[in-house]
Amino acid sequence: MTRPKDLDPSSNPRALLGAELRHARERVGLSQEALGTPLFVSGSFIGQLEAGTRRMHLEYAQHFDSVLEMGGFFARNCGALAKSKYPDHFAEAAEAEAVATTIREYAPLLIPGMLQTQSYARAVFRAYQPTATEDVIDELVVARLERARLLDEPTTPLLWTVLDEAVLRRRIGGGKVMAEALHHVATLARRCRIIVQVLPFTAGAHMSLGGTLKLMEFPDAPPLAFVDGLGIGRLEDDPATVARHAWTYDLVGASALSPQESLALIESVAEDYAHEDHS
Repeated sequence: MTRPKDLDPSSNPRALLGAELRHARERVGLSQEALGTPLFVSGSFIGQLEAGTRRMHLEYAQHFDSVLEMGGFFARNCGALAKSKYPDHFAEAAEAEAVATTIREYAPLLIPGMLQTQSYARAVFRAYQPTATEDVIDELVVARLERARLLDEPTTPLLWTVLDEAVLRRRIGGGKVMAEALHHVATLARRCRIIVQVLPFTAGAHMSLGGTLKLMEFPDAPPLAFVDGLGIGRLEDDPATVARHAWTYDLVGASALSPQESLALIESVAEDYAHEDHS
């Protein structure tokens, strides 16, 4: 049997590896569920690997090589997927985010990474790593700004963000940085590139008090949910769990200000910061 060639890491290795997995699985006549059962993963997880929305880890690759008689192809190539410019707990979510068609996110403390300006991102990373060298901070900022380039596309992904009012009030980097950052968010909203709402303090308790929530949808794979905390993150693919998180997001959005009211508040707070800094 002719073995497939190793993948070119400069291309999209996840998508190529996923396509090869689907081809090999169908060649031996296995369903996604049957391939995933020995690994204690669902058929939908295998589907996400095949669609390139999830990363293939070495233990899975070795199993696929054995079951599908691939001569070590998946184990050799999954190494290209292990290299990431993002922290381990967020790497898979960032990779999935890059191919999502719809992203919905509740942000309780910070402006979401895709919406951050350079100065805001630098202030955040400096706070996270107060003893890091400037080179380390520069690399982190560059990686974050590269994520924001997803919004250079005119319509995809659709990004719908609910910002807690604390995001507006927390002074990250000082008045000038905050004014620039909030004006940037407002500009994207006025261009109709994103939908943004603000959840005011007056809304009181809500279902997502525990932390950040991100929901992602894809054209050819089941949706995913990502929840994270201090240095930890979890990507969820169980349909019932994702549905519960989606319900949480819907309820948070229902308690938030309308997009028009939210935009007015964001711009008002931005002007306050700008005036304060000027004074």
